Amino acid sequence: MSEGMQNNDPRDPLMIAEEWMKVGRDVAIATVVETWGSAPRPVGSHLVIDTDGNFEGSVSGGCVEGAVVAEAADVLAEGKPRMLEFGVADETAWEVGLSCGGRIRVYVERLG
Repeated sequence: MSEGMQNNDPRDPLMIAEEWMKVGRDVAIATVVETWGSAPRPVGSHLVIDTDGNFEGSVSGGCVEGAVVAEAADVLAEGKPRMLEFGVADETAWEVGLSCGGRIRVYVERLG
């Protein structure tokens, strides 16, 4: 199984999450829940992340995956889900903007 940013894996991220959980890995899932304007991935797109920072799938075509992975680490540690929003005009310095001009909302939660 490929790890990291390997979006050429045709398998469903949900199946990958299930495989990871079966072998004892703690897993979070990020899901695109809303989009505005030009968005790189449609609503329902998934990114699965484990506690080692391995991830599969995509919520943004690569432009915000790093920030989502970092937030997922906190979700895994704390167990509390988070709603994230990314766009071209972010008001906080740590957020990453979307170069495509749209905005996305991503819900991150721990599985299991």
